[in-house]
Amino acid sequence: MCRTDTHRMSAEDVAERIRSMEIRGAAEIARRAALALREEAEAYEGNDLEGLRSHLERAKELLLASRPTAISLWNGVQYVFKDTSKATTAEEYRSKVRENAEHFVKRSQSALRTIGRLGANRVREGDRVLTHCNSKAAIAVMAEAWAQGKRFEVYATESRPWRQGLLTANDLARLGIPVTMIVDSAVRYVMKDMDLVLVGADTIASNGALINKIGTAQVALAAHEARVSFTVCAETFKFSPRTIYGELVKIEERDPTEVVKEGEVPPQVKVFNPVFDATPPEYIDSIVTEIGVIPPYAAYQVIIKELGQEFIFHEE
Repeated sequence: MCRTDTHRMSAEDVAERIRSMEIRGAAEIARRAALALREEAEAYEGNDLEGLRSHLERAKELLLASRPTAISLWNGVQYVFKDTSKATTAEEYRSKVRENAEHFVKRSQSALRTIGRLGANRVREGDRVLTHCNSKAAIAVMAEAWAQGKRFEVYATESRPWRQGLLTANDLARLGIPVTMIVDSAVRYVMKDMDLVLVGADTIASNGALINKIGTAQVALAAHEARVSFTVCAETFKFSPRTIYGELVKIEERDPTEVVKEGEVPPQVKVFNPVFDATPPEYIDSIVTEIGVIPPYAAYQVIIKELGQEFIFHEE
C-alpha cells in the first residue's frame, strides 16, 4: 500500500477525529484505525518486544473507546493483531501488524466494489429508492446500477442531527443520479411511492438484527407496512462476533448540544441523543455482502465462516 493512501496519524489523532465525527462511516473508521496501529508500530523506537506490545495495546484501547458501538472498528483492530502472539521479536511483531493492517484495508475496499456489483441486481429500471444517512456501501450499489445504464431516482433522508443525508445527496448528485432530500419524519409519507430501501450497517448481530443510524428502525417499519423491500448493504467485518456469546450491542449516546444549542431550552429540559437504533431481522429482506446476498438469519454462519473462532473467543 502506498503511503499516499492516507495521512500519517497517531492512534490518539485518529481516535479524536472519530469521536468528533471528522472521520465517520463504519468502514472508514475501521480502515483508519487499522492504519493508525500500523503507524504506531512503525513509529515505536527500539527492539523491545514487550514494550511494543504494551504500546500497541494502549493504542488499541484508545481507538476502541472512540466509537463503542461500531463492530467494524472492533473487528478491524482485532484483525491487525491476528497471529501477533506468535512473534518472537519486535521486528517480526511490527511486520505482522503492518501486513495485517494493509490486508484489512485492501480487503475492505475490495468488498465495497463487490457489494456494489451484487446489490445493483436489486435495483430495477424506473425504481424509486429510499436511503437513510450516508452509507458508502449503499451508494456503491446505486452507483453501479447507474453505471449499468439503469435509470432510477433516490430519496435521501436528512438524517438528523448531523445531517449526513447532505453527504449522500451530494455523492449521488455528482454521479448524475436524480435525488430528492426529505426530512426524517417524512419517511412514512413517501414510503408508499418507494420500490426499494437501501441502507448501510454499523453492526449486524448474530441473530440478524441491524444496528444502524438512529431512525433506521422507523424506516424499516414503514417499509414493512408498505410492503417495500428493505435491503442492507454491509461488509462482513460489520458482523459482530461478540454477540454470539451474549454481549449486547452498546448504543452510543452523544452530546445534547448536537440536538439543541446552549440557551435554546431551559436547563430543566433533558435531551436524549442516541446515535443508533436496532432493526429486528423480520423487517430485513436481505443483506448484500461481499460473499453474496444473504437472509438476515444467516448472520451466525457468516460470523463463524468469515471471522472464525479466533475472533469469537478473543480474550480482552
